[in-house]
Amino acid sequence: MASALQLASFALFGLSIAPLFIPVDPNWNCVLTACLAVFVGCKRSVKDAPPSETISKEHAIRFPFIGSAVLFSLFLVFKFLPKELVNRILAAYFFCLGVLAFSATILPYLEPILPKKFKESCLTINVPFIQSIQLSIAEMLAAVPAIGFCSLYVWKKHWLANNILGLAFSIEGIELISLGTFKIGAILLVGLFFYDIFWVFCTPVMVSVAKSFDAPIKLLFPTSIAERPFSMLGLGDIVIPGIFVALALRFDVSRGKGSNYFRSAFAGYVAGLGITIVIMNWFQAAQPALLYIVPGVLGFLAIHSIIKGETKELLSFDESTSAQEQKSVDSQKDQKVENDTKIDQKQD
Repeated sequence: MASALQLASFALFGLSIAPLFIPVDPNWNCVLTACLAVFVGCKRSVKDAPPSETISKEHAIRFPFIGSAVLFSLFLVFKFLPKELVNRILAAYFFCLGVLAFSATILPYLEPILPKKFKESCLTINVPFIQSIQLSIAEMLAAVPAIGFCSLYVWKKHWLANNILGLAFSIEGIELISLGTFKIGAILLVGLFFYDIFWVFCTPVMVSVAKSFDAPIKLLFPTSIAERPFSMLGLGDIVIPGIFVALALRFDVSRGKGSNYFRSAFAGYVAGLGITIVIMNWFQAAQPALLYIVPGVLGFLAIHSIIKGETKELLSFDESTSAQEQKSVDSQKDQKVENDTKIDQKQD
């Protein structure tokens, strides 16, 4: 029987290509696509070791300011330089990133159907000015469709190729980035809550960059409106709350008590994104999605912990510490097994 992760992955792919064949309401498409991307990324983030990239408290505090500087710099670049030139440079950059992200995204689905030797056999590739890299045959096979989609994006700038690459970036971001603690997650979300409000409501910068930036940093949903052929959702509105929801899932796994907190955080994300779509259609204007998603995710999780009386346990959770403790426990178990084996051999 297929797992929830596999079913969600197939559903996400099917939903992505559905507008090519049938009319799909962009509002429902936006909500379902973003929620499925968060779900898939969260499930894939559950591994023996926590995600490799960790955001520290200092990084979380600085993130809105660094993001603001980058956003305003892009605004000035598009204002004073030819838009076509800037987007060509960005296209080359995202082509390389897209190949890596897309390959890593589909590799877990490709490996089970390939011979075992394809995963174990590695080839060394010498790249000029870069250290030699080793790739398995499975990784090289995964790179074939990745190069195809990236080439399609650079050549045609088709919305489907844009969305496929955008979803790959989102899933990989949620899978590989750890907040470490819920405190750091709250700091990051609250900071970006005000960041999103300021740059969308108080200035034209965010909307201007989103429309000018022809790169897979946003998902595009076809509409039937000639004046506005696409609805957009930034990848930050998926990845940033997604890594917080993923932390809730790994917290549940570390306790071995089911996915209760994950369900609450995920429900908060769904509710926040749904409210964003409703408000956007009501006022017919761009909305800062984090304005509604952040209170939803934090609020649902906080209410759940208060009802359960586990707020202190939630706030004291540290993923890096938990991983070290688990390694220590595993090491002690291995040592005990080794000692028992030696004793049995002596008795024999």
